[in-house]
Amino acid sequence: MYQQNATTMNQHIWPIFGHDWAVDYLQKGIFNRRVRHAYLIAGPPNVGKNTLAHAFAMTLNCTSPDMAARPCGVCRDCKKIMSANHSDIIYGENDPKTGVLKIEAIRAVTSRIAMKPYEGRYRIAIFQGFERALPRAQDALLKTLEEPPPHAVLILLTPSLEPILSTITSRSQIIHLRPVAPSIIRDVLIRHYGADDDSAELLSRISGGRPGWAIDALHQPDILRGREEALDQLDHIIRSGLSERFDIAGALARDKAALAPLLALWLSYWRDLLLYLEGRAERLCNVDRRATIERTAYDVTPQAALTALRATQTLLERLTYNLNLRLALEVLFLDYPVPRR
Repeated sequence: MYQQNATTMNQHIWPIFGHDWAVDYLQKGIFNRRVRHAYLIAGPPNVGKNTLAHAFAMTLNCTSPDMAARPCGVCRDCKKIMSANHSDIIYGENDPKTGVLKIEAIRAVTSRIAMKPYEGRYRIAIFQGFERALPRAQDALLKTLEEPPPHAVLILLTPSLEPILSTITSRSQIIHLRPVAPSIIRDVLIRHYGADDDSAELLSRISGGRPGWAIDALHQPDILRGREEALDQLDHIIRSGLSERFDIAGALARDKAALAPLLALWLSYWRDLLLYLEGRAERLCNVDRRATIERTAYDVTPQAALTALRATQTLLERLTYNLNLRLALEVLFLDYPVPRR
C-alpha cells in the first residue's frame, strides 16, 4: 500500500522524500521540546530509514537560529554529521564477518552515550541493522532505555519488528516507513538526480517503493545487472528439478549476506505473478519482466504462487536467526512450484 502522492512532496526541507508524515511527527517533537530518548525506525531496505535517522540527528544538533530552517545543511554540525565525522554521533558496529550486532558493541555505545555532548545538543546513537542483535545483546540496551541520560537519543533501524524484543519496542517510539509511491520516486529521480523520463519511469516501478535503491541504481549499472541475473536465476529454479535446485541451494548458502536482498527481490516477483494471475497486471512492480511472468503464469496456479510467496517471506524473516542455510533453502525450493513436463 503506497502512502502518499506527489503533491505532498517537498513540504519540508529535510532531505527525505515520500515520508512527510514521519518528518512532520519528528519536527513537532523538536518544536514542542518532546524529543523521545529512543526511536525504532522500521521499513524495507533502502526505503529511507538511514536517511531519516541522519536528517533527524542533523536537525537535533543544527545551530541555525531559525528552528524552521533546520537542518540547514551548511552549519558546522550539519556538515560533520553528513560526513559521518561528528563526535556526538555514535554508531553501533556490526561484526564485519557475521553481520551480528554483538553485546560488546552495544555496551561500547551505551558507555559513550552516557557522557555529556561534546559539541552538539544531543549525543545520538544510531544502530543500523539492529535486527541482527541477538536477544542477549538487545538486553544490554535496556538499562539505557530505562534510565536514559538527559541528552541522549537512541535510533534503532530494522527492516522488521519481529526480531526485536518486546522490552525494546515498548520503550521506543516506533516509526514505520512504508514503500514510497512510484510517482514520487519518479519525480525525485528527474528533479534531483537528472534522470531522463524513461529511466525514471522504469526505476520508479521496479524499485518496490524504495527511493534509495532507485537512486543507487540510476548511478550504478551493476545494480540493474545484478537484479537481472537474480531474476533469471529464479526463472531457472522454477524450471529445474529438485536435484538441480538443491545444488543451487548449496551455492547460495555460502553467502548469507547476499540472501536478504535476493529473497526480497524474489518476493516481489511472486507478488507480481499473483497479481498477474488475478488479472491485475497493471500493478506489476517488475514491469520489465512481464514476458517472463506471462510465461510462468501458464505453469503455475494462484495457490502455488501464494505458497511460494509465503515460503519466501518466512525465510526472509528468519534470516536473522541461526539457521542451517542450505537446509532452509532446500525447504524453500520444495515449496516452489515444479514445472509441468
